[in-house]
Amino acid sequence: MAITVESQKRPEGSKPRALRRSGLIPANLYGHKGTESISLTIDAKTVERLLKRASVNNTLIDLNVTDAPWRGKALLRELQIHPAKGTPYHLSFFAVAGHGDTTVEVRLRFVGTAVGVKQEGGVLDTVITELQVSCAPENIPDVIEIDVSNLQIGDSLSISDIPFPEGVTPLAESERLVVSVLPPQISTDDVEAETETASEAK
Repeated sequence: MAITVESQKRPEGSKPRALRRSGLIPANLYGHKGTESISLTIDAKTVERLLKRASVNNTLIDLNVTDAPWRGKALLRELQIHPAKGTPYHLSFFAVAGHGDTTVEVRLRFVGTAVGVKQEGGVLDTVITELQVSCAPENIPDVIEIDVSNLQIGDSLSISDIPFPEGVTPLAESERLVVSVLPPQISTDDVEAETETASEAK
């Protein structure tokens, strides 16, 4: 996913609250040069568009600091949301060039309909829907698909059962449960009906 974000260096002495009132969101870029960081501002509308397409610790962004000058690939590492307004009020980016493999969160997508659900009335139980992996920045997958079509009631898939793309390494334990098919759920009404039937039979 190619996303380009334009930003500017934050003026020294500027107040975050004043910046937000003027339609700018404070941000930081780090990882580009040792422990140094650059204080930035990004137009609020640009941030709004970015957040519709990007996810924290997942999406590679082409970040352009127009007056630094600096341009390179970065991950959105942190997003702070105003607790009352629900709007973004600070972002942190991490420059990935020269750092080797990086740790990201990748969404899991379950595809197909399990046999145990379709034919046996079971329930698909997705234990985790996101997974932390390590990979090179250029290999970050948008999503990892898991085919559950062949799962019957009682079957399950763990981390070790998932075919990961080349160069993508899961950081969770291989035995960790990802998805399973549970037996049909019996409602309270069904239990009461069975009890009444048994009582009448007596």
